[in-house]
Amino acid sequence: MANRLARESSPYLLQHKDNPVDWYPWGEEAFRKAQEEDKPILLSVGYSACHWCHVMERESFEDDAIAAFMNEHFVNVKVDREERPDVDSLYMSAVQAMTGSGGWPMTVFLTPEGAPFYAGTYFPREPRGGMPGFLQVLASVADAYENRREEVLRSAGSVRDYLRRAVEAAMPEGTPGVSLLERAGEELTSEIDRRLGGFGGAPKFPQPMNLEFLLRYHLRTGSEEALSGVELTLEAMARGGIYDQLGGGFHRYSVDARWLVPHFEKMLYDNALLSRLYLDAYRLTGRDLYRRVAGETLDYVAREMTSPEGGFYSSEDADSEGEEGRFYVWSVREIRDVLTPGEAHLAEVYWGVSERGNFEGKNILHVPRPPEEVARELGISPEELGRRVEEIRTKLLAARGRRVRPGRDEKILVAWNGLMLRSFALASRVLGREDYLEIARRNAAFLLEKARPDGRLRRSYKDGRAGEVPGYLEDYACLVEGLLALHEATLEPRWLVEARDLAEEMVALFWEEDEGRFYDAHAGHQELIARPRDLYDNATPSGNSVATGVLLELSLLLDRPDYREKAERVLSSMSGAMEKVPGAFGWLLSVLDFYLADPCEVAVIGEPGAEDTGELLRAMGSRYLPHRVVAGRSPRDERAAALSPLLEGREARGGRATAYVCRNYACQSPTTDPDELLRQLGG
Repeated sequence: MANRLARESSPYLLQHKDNPVDWYPWGEEAFRKAQEEDKPILLSVGYSACHWCHVMERESFEDDAIAAFMNEHFVNVKVDREERPDVDSLYMSAVQAMTGSGGWPMTVFLTPEGAPFYAGTYFPREPRGGMPGFLQVLASVADAYENRREEVLRSAGSVRDYLRRAVEAAMPEGTPGVSLLERAGEELTSEIDRRLGGFGGAPKFPQPMNLEFLLRYHLRTGSEEALSGVELTLEAMARGGIYDQLGGGFHRYSVDARWLVPHFEKMLYDNALLSRLYLDAYRLTGRDLYRRVAGETLDYVAREMTSPEGGFYSSEDADSEGEEGRFYVWSVREIRDVLTPGEAHLAEVYWGVSERGNFEGKNILHVPRPPEEVARELGISPEELGRRVEEIRTKLLAARGRRVRPGRDEKILVAWNGLMLRSFALASRVLGREDYLEIARRNAAFLLEKARPDGRLRRSYKDGRAGEVPGYLEDYACLVEGLLALHEATLEPRWLVEARDLAEEMVALFWEEDEGRFYDAHAGHQELIARPRDLYDNATPSGNSVATGVLLELSLLLDRPDYREKAERVLSSMSGAMEKVPGAFGWLLSVLDFYLADPCEVAVIGEPGAEDTGELLRAMGSRYLPHRVVAGRSPRDERAAALSPLLEGREARGGRATAYVCRNYACQSPTTDPDELLRQLGG
């Protein structure tokens, strides 16, 4: 018989609906039951694509004896961390404080009031490797709550007080100046692995926000060391197993230091951030590898991760048919069954395929040697090699498509969709892909219509309805950022209007005037033991960082000095922390770089969709020019002129699309020539 999770929409919660555990979703019902029956709460947090979450479910939550003990001694609450980032962030802080590390699945024991007193991550069914068995943990916690209550309550009170102090603590302030950027750039550059790329050792994460900042640092200082470190990393990832060589798109991280063996789950946000990074690197260097990887990644999202309505799904699992990575790996025989002998030989040489394999007897496809070297060995040109690899890739991808696919989390999260919306909008200009622009338009229209059914933005959407959880700061900020990118790509006023209105709502809901920063959840959101505020850029940029960036852009586009003042307060209040641990603030460092660059303002007056307008937009898209904002309108749309001071009094010269470039309150001559526009922009 299904438990209460059967009524939920989250794919992760639905995965647990048939467990013998009497699961509750997070909410008043669970806490009321805990208080009435004087039982502690067992909080289990994970997400749909989490491999070890699936392992713990199979080992423990599907075990009748363990479930019976859980049901007798605890009120059991299951949370999808992607749906409730506030709950996840707050209790992850507790786990890290109590254990020194964190991760998912996250297992936290709470008092009926929600204060944590014992915590961990994955627990095996039986004791192993120095870890206690889960039933041992349950019995110990139940005994402590029953027989050593005062000790439990003291521990819970200490952790609760710690969490409240951590949220309310002031960050060390400093001066958000150029010297901070230079020190951060020097430190991050020095931390790059000069042999294998990336930062640190195994497991190795892509860290696209830190790499994005280093591109800006190179642009600001001319540091070739920074640029070479970024390029080494981008090439190593693109040739490694972390990148899906057949289907495009990136896996979550590499379990080794050389990017070969990935943790095979694919997350929407990783592919949004990495596609943008590769697009920017392509614009800066002109290297075709970066253009190809960005396009293949976005093609993967369009093909496999886009709903019929236009929303982007959250993730794909690492596992299929009960095995991690099974969908992605190949034996020599499997390759030879699909290809001709000549094609198979080329594939085996190019992708490093062997009888021995590189992953549990099979092969993760990767490119172990430079393609130019492979072409020389095969006696063909690099161009011919590229053409033949593409033909082989098409055949292998079709064969792989007949396998059982990993599970897909079809929950649509607004924040992650906003990140991907920005990438598609940007790529439409950089790569000249009208299909990408249509995908971006559909996504924006879908989010604005379906994710705010009563006028207020929600966190998620699935199965034809928006979720009940209100939107968080990151949902508002990332959607505003995506809409601004879409306005820049189309010059359609609608997207600027929607961005303006959502930003106004964002400030009203999340801004804390006394502290000069944003909270993650608005004051009317369901109350937790502390109001969450995550200021660090982790796997995704913090809502605080993105919100600060969009306020700076809107301050220029809309002439809103109050927005600039708020952004300045955030940057000042966070500057000490950025200086101390720059690796935790990659996105915010890029925002600071934008702020200190005296960005230029570009107005384009031209018919949206017209060829001459497109020429100007493509010119701007062809160069890496992160220090500018763009507004535009049709010369016939007088109402749109009132949207932004940049658009007032501007006209199309000689009936052709015209660009106006201004910086530091001074404007250059209007131009209809794309080359002259680039010259004025410094590109």
